[in-house]
Amino acid sequence: MLAENLYTLRRMQRLTQEAVAEKIGVSRQAVAKWEAGETSPDIANCAALAELYGVSLDALVTFSAPVPGLPAPPRGKHLFGTAVLEEDGRVALPPKARQVFGLCPGDRLIVLGDEGQGIALVRETDLLQLLNGLRPDPAPEPPPKGGNDK
Repeated sequence: MLAENLYTLRRMQRLTQEAVAEKIGVSRQAVAKWEAGETSPDIANCAALAELYGVSLDALVTFSAPVPGLPAPPRGKHLFGTAVLEEDGRVALPPKARQVFGLCPGDRLIVLGDEGQGIALVRETDLLQLLNGLRPDPAPEPPPKGGNDK
């Protein structure tokens, strides 16, 4: 996992082994051995590599791509695996997705779609909160004109 992640992330960033070595202060040979799985970087170098590649330390070390060549996700992003669309249209979210986002049975999710980008799920309460924050404050009522009531 770690060796594959190091190789894939470096290639995605279009960096050479020399460039990675220079940025974190090790030899090119060390980077080559890490990517080949012959040795592993120590924790300080893992942290430096995670920072360089913009991924969490956990993702760098433990991410296992469900599809070969898929890189570890950027910090704060997740790849939870696959979900199967059932005949009746139901989809079960992976347990880790439910855990990370605190989803519970009965939570209402809004399904958003963009034909070019795909489908997204948003918790109804989160979307409503966002939309309420975008509403302008109501305009103040104008002061009464003059003092003569008829």
